[in-house]
Amino acid sequence: MHRIFQDFIDLLSTAEDPHDFSQAMANAAASLDLSCFAYLAFQSAERHKPRLISTYPSSWTAHYLRNNYQLIDPVVEEALQTPEPFRWGVEISSRFTLTAEQRLFDEAAQFGIRSGFTVPIHDGHGPVAALTFAADGRRPQFEKCIESHQRVLQLMAMYFHAHVRRKLANRGSVDGIHLSPRELECLEWASQGKSAWEIGCILGISRNTVAYYLENAKEKLGVRTVVQAVTRLAAANKIKQN
Repeated sequence: MHRIFQDFIDLLSTAEDPHDFSQAMANAAASLDLSCFAYLAFQSAERHKPRLISTYPSSWTAHYLRNNYQLIDPVVEEALQTPEPFRWGVEISSRFTLTAEQRLFDEAAQFGIRSGFTVPIHDGHGPVAALTFAADGRRPQFEKCIESHQRVLQLMAMYFHAHVRRKLANRGSVDGIHLSPRELECLEWASQGKSAWEIGCILGISRNTVAYYLENAKEKLGVRTVVQAVTRLAAANKIKQN
């Protein structure tokens, strides 16, 4: 465990973008037989447009954000209420019984997300964040890891959050307008002349999903074309460098 943790810290220290951070946590999770993870950080108390770094299926995360499921997600609600890590899942009895909440769990299960271990992050430096390790069922190895390394996983979540906040806090801002990590990634690749199809191949998402993120970016920046959005991005980056 010591070696896994040290490798994780080393990768965090050199991470510069969402992909780097995702890879650092994904490597550690794989070494511990934890199949996938999701880090969700709110930018404001209203919980709109959260930062998401995840190895969940991209089709699910896009669906989740598009429908603003963070506003009704019972796991998020629990993370907001308690600073202590907790278990959840479709097989675990809980008080999450509202129809919308049950539908969310049922939809997530279709993408292989049926149970998990969530670490709420209440660090006093802004809105709450949470890091979740998930699995497609009650797998013995997953259960064993959670039982044996709960406090280490909590520490990893805190380190992850601290590094992401420090390095990415202003990265998604263009002229003071916040773009999500995916919106910014798509826009940055577009600035290098990549088509929506090419960007989709690079990021592992569909062409339509890329178009969705670019459309969101254009709307937020108040422009009509991707070229205009790219121009805004280039100008903002130039100001930051000066």
